[in-house]
Amino acid sequence: MRTEEKRKRIVHFRKTLIPILFILPALALNILVVLGPSLANFYFAFTKWSGLGMPKFVGLANFSRLIHDEIFYIALSHNIRWTIIYVTIPIVMGFLGALLVARAGRCKVIFRTIFFVPVIIAPVVYGQLWKNIYHPHKGIGVWLAQHGLPWANLKFLGDTRFSLYSIAFADNWHWWGFLVVVFLAAMQQIDPAFYESARVEGANRWQEFWYITLPLVKPTLTFMLLMTVVWSFLAFDIIYIMTGGGPGYSSEVLGTYLYKRAFTTFEAGYGASIGVMIAAFCSIFIFTFIFLRKKGGEI
Repeated sequence: MRTEEKRKRIVHFRKTLIPILFILPALALNILVVLGPSLANFYFAFTKWSGLGMPKFVGLANFSRLIHDEIFYIALSHNIRWTIIYVTIPIVMGFLGALLVARAGRCKVIFRTIFFVPVIIAPVVYGQLWKNIYHPHKGIGVWLAQHGLPWANLKFLGDTRFSLYSIAFADNWHWWGFLVVVFLAAMQQIDPAFYESARVEGANRWQEFWYITLPLVKPTLTFMLLMTVVWSFLAFDIIYIMTGGGPGYSSEVLGTYLYKRAFTTFEAGYGASIGVMIAAFCSIFIFTFIFLRKKGGEI
């Protein structure tokens, strides 16, 4: 009897230990490159530090300074605008694109590849590409003006009214193809029997979309909306590449403002406090999503 109990304990121990051993390398990597730097950033947010030498603890001084920092509010307002743009236009375009590609038959793979190609292009590459397209002397504005549309000769990146939206348009070209592929994958998981039954009952295309496609793709759509909001508050690379946040802070976002404070003016402690605020905003959206999901059962 004791031998049987001992054998069961060994089997249970192995079943418990082996999965943990497989997880440990990924967990160690996560602690090294994510959790560790995150905790360090949180600490530095309460210090005065140039990035070199020993930081000096200053309590809430950096956050008190943020409250009175006008540029911080300008950058935050641009992040909010960026988020509004990205939870509307790319999402709608991606969803409509997926609906059209889903009906493309044998050409589906071709269209899916075409839409996905911009996604794999590095931001530094397509950022420079769109800078050339927006060039004030030899870009698309000049070309349109020469072909009968003088009003289209805009300073896309040089005008404070258009800079943020011009960058968003360029980044949307890179982003919406990813949404097409994600939504298309979700649509392909829907059992064709649902559509066949709906057609037998006399449903039209709109009714098929509203009562079958949309409800069954809703979890994917909701998740992508959440991730789009989070990624919008983390926006940095394409904006910094194309304008650096200018002209005159017209395209400044929290990510570019953080970078400038930390690595241009060497106020790493103040930059860390901006990073904490970005994490706080993202956490609010994530916890709101979790709360609504638990309360409603399914979003």
